[in-house]
Amino acid sequence: MGPDADGDKLITVSAPEYSIRQTVESDWREVRDLRLEMLRDTPIGYGETLDNAHGKGEAEWRVRAKRGTAEHGIALVAIDSSGRWVGTMGGFVPEHETTPILVGVYVAPRCRGRQAGVTDALLDSIEEWARTESNLLMLHVHEDNARARNAYERRGFVQTGHTEPYSLDVSKNELEMIKRL
Repeated sequence: MGPDADGDKLITVSAPEYSIRQTVESDWREVRDLRLEMLRDTPIGYGETLDNAHGKGEAEWRVRAKRGTAEHGIALVAIDSSGRWVGTMGGFVPEHETTPILVGVYVAPRCRGRQAGVTDALLDSIEEWARTESNLLMLHVHEDNARARNAYERRGFVQTGHTEPYSLDVSKNELEMIKRL
């Protein structure tokens, strides 16, 4: 970690194949493009539709990009050696809560899996940030997203038994999972 222009500590992780860093406002175009890719790839993974995301303007994408340096939140991106954004994860602490929540998890298909290391590197960095907020990290995953559930379980997350209706289809549920840090 190194300081940014405001003296805040920024997360930066590098490997020969990719680097990981926090997003900043000027990343808004890349944040938008990666979000659209995420929604095309795994529509049930997010509480937003592709059509809704397409309707967002520059101001909204700038707000989302600034989440990388939020006071009680973070947004990370993995960038491959060619400059292509290949993964992202975010976290935030909801108002009136103390447990950080993992959100916006995506890794491009060609970069998935343990050997690629992108998912683990992103999650390691999120967990490092979450430890500054709590000794727990929570997430919600769509009940039909077995690939994501398996990845979370491999990293030590366990289901709590709590569910909540999936915002885009209330006949489906999101499963709550938690990890002790």
